[in-house]
Amino acid sequence: MRASGTWYGALDPFLAGHLPAAAAAAAFRVWSRRVGATGVPVLSAQAVRTVLDQVVDPEIPVLTIADLGVLRDVTIEGEHVVVTVTPTYSGCPAMDEIRADVRTALQSAGVTDVEVRTVLAPAWTTAWMTEQGREKLAAFGIAPPTGRHRAAGPVDLVLGRPQAVLPDAVRCPQCGSGDTEELTRFASTSCKALWRCRSCREPFDHFKDH
Repeated sequence: MRASGTWYGALDPFLAGHLPAAAAAAAFRVWSRRVGATGVPVLSAQAVRTVLDQVVDPEIPVLTIADLGVLRDVTIEGEHVVVTVTPTYSGCPAMDEIRADVRTALQSAGVTDVEVRTVLAPAWTTAWMTEQGREKLAAFGIAPPTGRHRAAGPVDLVLGRPQAVLPDAVRCPQCGSGDTEELTRFASTSCKALWRCRSCREPFDHFKDH
């Protein structure tokens, strides 16, 4: 069901015709809280974020750009909407498509004056990924980041198989075991590594910590 033909679609040109009904209704509730001098609802940053919840990462489509932490800010300057995004790394090939999808989603919802700004500093980190995003990754069969970041300087080298599973170990998304090993640092995309579970013997992707 789409927004057109519904009471909020009729009242709200920003939502009419394109958004799923649930998303449109939620956005309308937020949007209509701010009323301009003319009595016409004024577009809010939260309403824009609700629309952008439909924009997914083209490489891992179970994640929205908000889940991933790529969506950094939304500001409203009159009729001008500015969406700020930060790539997972400076050469990420998915960013062109993400910027285009952001513009398409907002323009389809009736926002025609859209600017997408790309900001490289501060650099993206997996700490920006939401907990919901981590849960989606695991359900999709990708081990989420552990939260363990490699420190600068010398790295301790441990020879032999570890005798205990560390609390922040990369756990198999298939069986949940922490008895896993990295096979190669790069997998289907550069942000993931290929791992294997020693318990169930299944290979899986791990979203690397950054």
